[in-house]
Amino acid sequence: MNILFLVGGLLLILLGANGLTDGAASVAKQFRIPSIVIGLTIVACGTSAPELTVSVSSALKGSADIAIGNVVGSNIFNTLMIVGCTALFAPIAITRNTLKKEIPLCILSSVALWVCANDVFLNHSAENMLNRGDGLLLLCFFAIFMGYTFAIAFPSGQASAEGSGEEEIKLLPWWKSVIYILGGLAALVYGGQLFVNGATGIARSLGVSESIIGLTLVAGGTSLPELATSIVAALKKNPEIAIGNVIGSNLFNIFFVLGCSASITPLHLMGITYFDLLVLVMSGILLWLFGLFFAKRTITRVEGGILVLCYVAYMVYLIYQI
Repeated sequence: MNILFLVGGLLLILLGANGLTDGAASVAKQFRIPSIVIGLTIVACGTSAPELTVSVSSALKGSADIAIGNVVGSNIFNTLMIVGCTALFAPIAITRNTLKKEIPLCILSSVALWVCANDVFLNHSAENMLNRGDGLLLLCFFAIFMGYTFAIAFPSGQASAEGSGEEEIKLLPWWKSVIYILGGLAALVYGGQLFVNGATGIARSLGVSESIIGLTLVAGGTSLPELATSIVAALKKNPEIAIGNVIGSNLFNIFFVLGCSASITPLHLMGITYFDLLVLVMSGILLWLFGLFFAKRTITRVEGGILVLCYVAYMVYLIYQI
């Protein structure tokens, strides 16, 4: 039954995210909001809706390890597994701007999470936790990141610029857009509850900590949209999309998903260890080094294989902890 809850909840989350994104994008387009703004906001939020739904639902249910483990595990999965698998299909070219600004920003977001969550060492507290102040700080970082993104998107201040993805947005009748939005929200909320109930139930039945379930099963499940998008992009000979997809998702997960979750209720880090956070930081550094030094501004198939092997090694470590 727990597995049915898990699978059914994930399907509802994916369907809900798709419906909400389509409905909101159609409404935005009818109000003549530029395509690039839609892409940077609605579509970006839509692909990370599973992580947001699961983490917020987990926080409200008191399952902090699933809320945090979902984000940490998802970001590790994105960086090592998704980029690695995509590079195995086709080498990934990295732009100079991505290499010098966006990947370092992604690394800094992981470091910021490590600092916020390291209360025992830095503040001599009794336990590590993300409190509401940390959550608000992460949300402030998210606002700064969005401002930076819009500044790049509109370098000359032209708020009417159109992105190349305009033709990909389906214009729906307003009543159908409303149904998509409301139905998507309902599916996200109910699917999130089912998914969290299934994950916690599996953890209890197997005698496994919620942090392990969050770092593995939950993280992999909520990263399916990013994985599917990146693999399809590689098959269509556009593997570089994977880098932007992963960076955007990772930043959104830490700054917005954890920011919202911790702002709602403090998250106690019971099972998420320093090593898990270290793997998160080092995975970003490894990706940056591959693009910077070895095959300059390219993630080769060999490097992609190394990234995948690193993720497998991390999974073996987690299984050994059981």
